[in-house]
Amino acid sequence: FLPYARNLRKLAKEGRAAGHELIIHMNMEPKDHDIDPGPNALLTSMDPMEIRERLLWALNQFDGYIGVSNHMGSRFTEWPNGMEVVIRALKRRGLLYFDSLTSTKSVGLTLARAHGMAYASRDVFLDHERFAKAVAWQLAQTEQIARRRGYAIAIGHPYDVTFDVLENWLPDAEARGFVMVPLSTIVRRQRGE
Repeated sequence: FLPYARNLRKLAKEGRAAGHELIIHMNMEPKDHDIDPGPNALLTSMDPMEIRERLLWALNQFDGYIGVSNHMGSRFTEWPNGMEVVIRALKRRGLLYFDSLTSTKSVGLTLARAHGMAYASRDVFLDHERFAKAVAWQLAQTEQIARRRGYAIAIGHPYDVTFDVLENWLPDAEARGFVMVPLSTIVRRQRGE
């Protein structure tokens, strides 16, 4: 959930009750300054104290989450000084960092690894192109990665087209040899736990 979403505590409670793992989708500065990352976003113009304060604000918006991911953040996740503040704060709280890889130059995973904390990153972005054929193709890519490596992590938006394609894909996934698992299961596997 974005930390500034409406009805956040209620939605988080419902999500947990339905058995879902929750992540704070922390809004961070994109490279394109014409795009507004939302209120209380983490920006490269901030000093460490302001970054910590905004991150703490986000962490206090609801509870029951397992970690933090970046929303946008193509500029912020490339900035070692800012990401160091984020990673240290997450490690102190025993949270994982999930990098949606909005930039191939993100330092988030490298820092998380260096600090010995739990982390993961997406393999496939399902709905960069918002039409059914593209989403289905991305799910096929997800399957290929999972067959090769043993797991794959796909992310997407709550778009109607994404839901429609997933509703068609999910019923037969198990018959094709796939099992949906929580992110923490993959993270534990990566860590050898």
